[in-house]
Amino acid sequence: MEGFLQALAAGLLIGAVYGLMCVGLGLIFGVMRVINFAHGDFMMLGMYVAFYLFTAVGIQALFGNTVGPFVAILLAGPALAVFGYFVHLALISHVSGTRTASLEGEGHYAQLILTLGIALILQNGGLIIFGSVLASIRTPLSSSAWELGPFFDMSIFLNKARSIDAIVSLAIMTLLSLLITRTRIGKSLRAAADNPTAATYMGIDVDRAHRTAFALGCGITAVAGGLLATNYPFHPFVGLEYVIVMYAGVVLGGMGSIIGAFWGGMTIGLVQQMSTLILPTQLQNAAIFAVFLLIIFFRPQGFFGRMVERT
Repeated sequence: MEGFLQALAAGLLIGAVYGLMCVGLGLIFGVMRVINFAHGDFMMLGMYVAFYLFTAVGIQALFGNTVGPFVAILLAGPALAVFGYFVHLALISHVSGTRTASLEGEGHYAQLILTLGIALILQNGGLIIFGSVLASIRTPLSSSAWELGPFFDMSIFLNKARSIDAIVSLAIMTLLSLLITRTRIGKSLRAAADNPTAATYMGIDVDRAHRTAFALGCGITAVAGGLLATNYPFHPFVGLEYVIVMYAGVVLGGMGSIIGAFWGGMTIGLVQQMSTLILPTQLQNAAIFAVFLLIIFFRPQGFFGRMVERT
């Protein structure tokens, strides 16, 4: 029982970060309907930006080893949001938004090729610039834990870094929900997602809304990547390891649902950690996709998706 509760707690903590990671991708797909295969590599860039902000820019000296990593991680989000904004402006905008009407397959073929090309450029560019040596954003909190209990002679240990990661993830998710539901920017994003043509007639700049969504998605995923880097080492090809997890989380939650993407990522984190009770670590991903297939078999639309009736 103690092992079960420990795995459950670890799954909830890492699941919150996975959820935030999936939200970034879910936001882009939900608003733009673009399948972004480079999303994991934007996360990789966020990891490295946070790493160099912490070690090379002076944040470590200014804030120390305990608070400094989280300051650097939060600053990496806006940096990647700006980068994502200009990537969309220069590249993605040509195969998405109002220009898809003139493209074959509503631009999806071009989107796939373009985002795969961006992924390859970021991966190999990262290898040239950053090298192949593993990096990590270590903090003393990564190797210490809070003890809950004992309860009935059982104690649960919560890794301090992962606990703070989960709190930051929940806070950002809450702020994003408020942005989407309570602000003018959020209304324009929802309008552009629901009916781009009608949104254009109402005076909403759909391309600008898509650019904002892409920037937000990249920034959010960069923060999630930085939070992961406090516990796991990373390298220029780390995006490949997580992009499939992101897509699984988005599909589990329901395509186009931001809240669903968060709970999809949370589910993946839980399954990953709970599977260690009965399976070796090497089979964690197998357990994730076994549960994924099982859920999709019984609920194809995902947790928060809606079935589309075809006539």
